[in-house]
Amino acid sequence: MIDYGNLTKRVVFTETDHRHAKLLLRLQQDGLTQAAFFRHLITGYIENDERIVEYIDDVKTQSKSRKAKTKKLRAQGKQLTAECGFSEEQVHDLFDIIAQEHPDL
Repeated sequence: MIDYGNLTKRVVFTETDHRHAKLLLRLQQDGLTQAAFFRHLITGYIENDERIVEYIDDVKTQSKSRKAKTKKLRAQGKQLTAECGFSEEQVHDLFDIIAQEHPDL
């Protein structure tokens, strides 16, 4: 049986030596290791941290009309959430409940 979720994976990519050196300097200034930095970014991306999601929306390859539509839908979702009085955590909890009760969705 595979111990899913506890196995470690390496995430590797290449970068120029100049950009890598600049990254290391910035990380040192901020008191972060490379591993901690990338883990924080990955966590924010996976958990839909709006600061990271907004940045990704700005840099990802997508037509201007699609970016505008995505931005509009996110704003509508936030407005609806606020109008209903739900916190972000409560919304995530609702989706978890739905997923548990209807795993085929």
